[in-house]
Order: sequence, then structure tokens, then C-alpha cells
Amino acid sequence: MTNNTTPATAPALVITPEALLQHWQGHRQLTRRVIAAFPENELFRFSLGGMRPFSEMAVEMMDLASAGIEGVVTGQWQPISDLDHAKEKQDGFTKEALLQRWDTVTAQIDARWPEIAPHRFQEVELAFGQYEGPLYSIMLYWVDNEVHHRGQGYVYLRALGIEPPPFWDRY
Repeated sequence: MTNNTTPATAPALVITPEALLQHWQGHRQLTRRVIAAFPENELFRFSLGGMRPFSEMAVEMMDLASAGIEGVVTGQWQPISDLDHAKEKQDGFTKEALLQRWDTVTAQIDARWPEIAPHRFQEVELAFGQYEGPLYSIMLYWVDNEVHHRGQGYVYLRALGIEPPPFWDRY
């Protein structure tokens, strides 16, 4: 049955902005538990097959999320080269500091989300100076990127003899 009251120019709504935020934050909660499952030293040093340590992957996820939510809200995007995914390699950086930063980014997302006008999700922009597409698609990429890296974290944890959190428990 067709709804004849919807204008032809209105985009089809598959998911609400609130549901998208809940979905993303569910993934972020699970990734946080993966970070927490790592022993301190292995979080910053352990790797397999030439992959980066999981701490570096987590920093990349945080950088994309933090700068990304600002880009979505303001329309101003930092070049991807300006994101410093390696700054947490500094001596003395701890798992606790990484988790605190994760929580800060989570709070930033929650605080900025209500500022996104619903039409913004359909707008096409050049994110980070190199990724062009509708904002909803760019945001879904961030979730995909996180799932990809979290999978690498699961492999690391299993290689270390640690049972990772259940992948379906995102809340």
C-alpha cells in the first residue's frame, strides 16, 4: 500500500537518527569492553601478521568519531592527515587513559548528536577532505571501520588466550 501523503521529494526513512545513534553507541560500548579486556602491555604492543597494536586501532576509531561528529554538525572537516592516530604511542600512556578518552568521545557524540538537523543525514559532503558521500553513508562507514578493527581485537584477544566479550552484546 502506498502512502499518498508523503511528498515525492522526501527521502525514504529506513532508520531514525535516534536509532542510528543507539546502534553506533552500542558498537562503541562493545568496543570499549574489548579495549578493557586487553592486558595493559598487550594493548599497546601485541600484534599479529603486521597489524597495528589494538590501542592504535582504538585511537583511529576515536579520531574518526570525534572529528567526524564535529564535521557532521558544523560542515567543517579536518583533513584526514591532521588526525594523529599515533599520539597515544607516547611513553606513559595507559589503558585507563585510553578508556577515559573513549568515554570522552562517547559523551561528545551524545552531546553533539541533537545538533544534527535531520536533513543533514542526506546531504553529500567531502568528509576529511577525501571521502565524498551522503553523511549517513559516511557515518555507517565509521561503524563498519569499528567493527572491522574490533574483529582484529577479537583475534588478538583469542591469540592471547583471553575470551572476548560476546559480539552480539552491544548494550
